[in-house]
Amino acid sequence: MVARWLRLGLALEVAALLIASILLVRLFGWSPSAAALAAFAAFLAANSVSFFILYPIALYFRWRIAGTPRLGLLRVLRGIIREWLAFLAVFGVFQPFERWWMGDDDVGRTDGQRPLLLLVHGYVCNRGQWWWLCRHLRARGFAVATVNLEPPFGGIDAFAEQLRSCIEALLAETGADRVTLIAHSMGGLIARAYLKRYGSARVSRLITLGSPHRGTMIAHLGLGRDAREMQLGSAWMRRLSENETFAIPVLSLWGGLDAIVVPQDASRLPGARDRVLTDLGHLALLLSPAVLQSLLAELERAQ
Repeated sequence: MVARWLRLGLALEVAALLIASILLVRLFGWSPSAAALAAFAAFLAANSVSFFILYPIALYFRWRIAGTPRLGLLRVLRGIIREWLAFLAVFGVFQPFERWWMGDDDVGRTDGQRPLLLLVHGYVCNRGQWWWLCRHLRARGFAVATVNLEPPFGGIDAFAEQLRSCIEALLAETGADRVTLIAHSMGGLIARAYLKRYGSARVSRLITLGSPHRGTMIAHLGLGRDAREMQLGSAWMRRLSENETFAIPVLSLWGGLDAIVVPQDASRLPGARDRVLTDLGHLALLLSPAVLQSLLAELERAQ
């Protein structure tokens, strides 16, 4: 569903910019190359306005977090550019065409020598967001599965039910006893909701990337029930945290330049180990060699 929406949006944008380019050439005498360049610049701008609006808010709150390492201007700018490129890649390339990039999981039976991994996506996303990390984890011998949770604006508890069905089907397919959950953004809340409802008998470890464990201010700008549930101090967030304990290892990885989880330290989770990558944003976590190395180190601990 998300892939179809993104493809439709891209098609409409391309059609509108193509018409605008033709008008520039025929009515205003622009050269075709100049019109094409202007159309491409307009495409990037149209898909980046909201992104750059969020960053002043994110940086304001980052500088107010006690104990957060200070970054020089160059590292901040480099981190923002890296996040912008990740945004274009995830929403403009990988997710609209997730079937082309990801194919079928087809995990099959596993030998039990390495942890079985299930990757859980975030808000208004799909399994295509995992292409880079999935490719590198599989190259290192891990059995990796992914899931699409729909509809995009549903409730987080309903997503947790879908996650339970996926876990049971995956364990039946592979013959494994337990699975390691790696979850990005809202996926971390889905995993926590699953663990609170069903316990950790089927899960050996949880690793979250940029998850708003205490909510996020940016959720007030989102649509759907899941966005309302992710708001800071929401009734759903309070119920999730009430008497919450973990019987398995939990690691929260988050970026110091996150513009979606605001304030950024809302990714800190009581009862979990905490690791901050100071110059990474929300989506750059999905394409980061530093995150990959952290995941590999954590999975080696599991072995």
